[in-house]
Amino acid sequence: MKQWIAWLMLLLAAFTSTAAHAADGAPHQAQAVKVTTLSTMLTDYGTLGEWGFAALVEVDGRRILFDTGANPDTVLKNAEALKIDLSSVEEVVISHFHDDHTGGLLTLRKALMQKNPAALSHLYVGEGIFAPRYGKDGQSGTENDFPALAKAYLDTGGRIQQLSGPAEIASGIWLTGPVPRGHDETNWNPGLTVKTGGQLVPDTLREDTSLVIATASGVVIVTGCGHAGIMNIADAAQTITGDARLHAVIGGIHLFAKPDAVLIATAGRLKGLAYLLGAHCTGIEATVRLRELLALDRRTAVIAAVGSSFTLGKGIAAGQIAGWTG
Repeated sequence: MKQWIAWLMLLLAAFTSTAAHAADGAPHQAQAVKVTTLSTMLTDYGTLGEWGFAALVEVDGRRILFDTGANPDTVLKNAEALKIDLSSVEEVVISHFHDDHTGGLLTLRKALMQKNPAALSHLYVGEGIFAPRYGKDGQSGTENDFPALAKAYLDTGGRIQQLSGPAEIASGIWLTGPVPRGHDETNWNPGLTVKTGGQLVPDTLREDTSLVIATASGVVIVTGCGHAGIMNIADAAQTITGDARLHAVIGGIHLFAKPDAVLIATAGRLKGLAYLLGAHCTGIEATVRLRELLALDRRTAVIAAVGSSFTLGKGIAAGQIAGWTG
């Protein structure tokens, strides 16, 4: 196993992108944006719920799958139920190594490439995703299954691009890569460790990567779990785009178990946010509390369900289960 992990790391070294920065002058801005939830716990009629996350991101004709859910066939079945054809999606982002975000990758790649060999053939990950994870004692062996998944993915003919910093993958569409942690947010579950300089240190999921879209209305952020902390991600989005305005935050931001003081601080950083579509680990109570703190309402701060979506210029279409029906 050690030999093929070493081979994998050598291969990926050729595809590691260094940090990129927004060009001088006005940044590129997306004109049309739609983000549709394909995996989360709450489900509308005819779809499957799970503890996981995935979303289809569509920007000016570019289609990107962000995370792939937990169970192998959840996203595939949900896309079919929603009559969404994913076979033309050639790019996929894995936000971090946890299996509730990686579980559908191989099933989707193998199923969709029957129609389009290039489907999901380009995978983006943040640097650090291949690091072995250990228990607190460091003796229990690796707890990271992603290297094995990556090898199986490469065997299908896919390629992996590892990001060490921000990268603009299309006009107005950015991936953060590993996010600087200026705010002291601990939006992850404790327990695992990594080795740094021969020492065991807490695993902070440094690879955690979000997608940032620059628009004329402000920044749209898509995040899988927000393990880097949504305040830190917001700071990174501002640095990348040069725009301090937050228009929408979509996905999981790992606040479900946080005390009210953390929600108050988070809302302070997200002040001015127009839309929140809180999925996965955001938490029902946390989403409702953020709605109150941000002076949003049932139309603009919504608990995401499978099939719910955000569209630039239109807002949130929540679905019958999650949505506002008044």
